[in-house]
Amino acid sequence: MDQERTPAGGGRPDGEATGGTTGRPEAVGPAAGRVPAPRTAAARRRAAAADAGRRQLSHDIHHQIGTISLLATLLGEAADVGPHSRARAGLILREVERLDRLQRAYDDCPPAEGPAAPVRLDLVAAEVVEAIAPATTTRVRVRARELTAYADRLAYWRVLRNVVQNAVRAAGPRGLVEVTLAVEDGWAVTRVDDDGPGLNAAAARTGGLGLSIVRDLTAGWGGGVRIESGPLGGGRVVLLTPAHAAAARENNREGAVR
Repeated sequence: MDQERTPAGGGRPDGEATGGTTGRPEAVGPAAGRVPAPRTAAARRRAAAADAGRRQLSHDIHHQIGTISLLATLLGEAADVGPHSRARAGLILREVERLDRLQRAYDDCPPAEGPAAPVRLDLVAAEVVEAIAPATTTRVRVRARELTAYADRLAYWRVLRNVVQNAVRAAGPRGLVEVTLAVEDGWAVTRVDDDGPGLNAAAARTGGLGLSIVRDLTAGWGGGVRIESGPLGGGRVVLLTPAHAAAARENNREGAVR
């Protein structure tokens, strides 16, 4: 199977640069000739204390996650609970499972750097929308067919969930949020549109993670992010991910047929 990650054509839709706005990220660390200075004994003690505190906090979080998971399971299996409440209990349980996976990923941090793996972005997008839609009156919908790209699945999930939640807040309780996925010029392009107050608000609301962190995460899988005006009258956030070779070829064939 072809594992080439460089998108066909070598460019990005609308000239987007890797990791944000300024092209390839600057190399850091020993590979760039920058050798970190050895830490002092005091710095090592502080780092050890911080690590011990992190482990204790992680233990406490896992304990609480287990408690919530048990309560949600009992609620879903209770004889006096109706079908709607049972479905909501199932949603809570799935959210807890996602939170547990996220916490365990932090426990393993930092993951060793390496090539991003093929990920079904359409499945991740459907998972994100499935989790958010029942918790809001905002209409949230996803339009995507099978689409595989090279990314860190957890990082893509975090970024897309953050972007969609921010779009829901911008659109308001009677608004609309659309998530669409497509292949363009060798890139898997994820667009999140809302009918909220527009571009300036979209730039200001990149929200929970923060725009700089979103850019760092997308750059980590060789992608990028941009914010622009959307066709629904509100903002649009665009995530770029290197498309899997098979997806890019399929898109090229469709373009030739058209």
